Amino acid sequence: MSAVLALWQRSLKHYFRSRAQMVAALGQPALYLFALGFGLGPVFARAGEGNYIQFIAPGIVGMTILFSSTFSGINLMWDRQFGFLKETLVAPVPRFNIMIGRTLGGATVAVVQGMLVLAVCLVAGFRPVSLAALPVALLFMALIALVFCALGTAIGSRMESMQAFPLVMNFLMMPLFFLSGALYPLGNLPPALAFVTRIDPLSYGVDGLRGALSGTAHFSFALDAGLLAGVAALFLAFGAYSFSRIQL
Repeated sequence: MSAVLALWQRSLKHYFRSRAQMVAALGQPALYLFALGFGLGPVFARAGEGNYIQFIAPGIVGMTILFSSTFSGINLMWDRQFGFLKETLVAPVPRFNIMIGRTLGGATVAVVQGMLVLAVCLVAGFRPVSLAALPVALLFMALIALVFCALGTAIGSRMESMQAFPLVMNFLMMPLFFLSGALYPLGNLPPALAFVTRIDPLSYGVDGLRGALSGTAHFSFALDAGLLAGVAALFLAFGAYSFSRIQL
């Protein structure tokens, strides 16, 4: 347990010491929010779908957590490159505890970034339907972060090329984001596209966030939360197995 807490604290200290990283993490979400939110807002309203900022804001928060949590896997490769990972793995601590500590640290950082982006959304005009729903939104933010931090750790454990990691992750993340319903409603889609969105785990995270913050959801709360929790457990198991196979 001490190893888990130590690695979690290390991730938080590194993040909060890097103010440039905190500011830079807001750039892409703010661009999507303002460029698409205000650019496509009149089209969305004319189609009878209401305020696009209210619709897109939960999707942008989900996107932020997706990118931040998945790219936490590159920290594993940095630690391997500079020897910190070797020092950690030779300690008399189960590798599972080390993996959980790293994953929780990355997930916490991703949730903090998601909360910062949510604050930017409030400035842009987004208004949650109820402050009482914020804990539910926080639950979905944590579930999204756990799912994709575990995935990033699993992939980072199996790769040795730092140059290839961003390419592989972008290849995975961009389809996950664009097929999640973050930018468009999931109703009335062509059957093939509807099927793909249903096997995208981020779809359920974004839908849960949108249900909590905006009051509109495509799936049920139980399905969103239950499926995300199941995928998180599956990816954590896969990440733990991959991490245990690291060769120094």
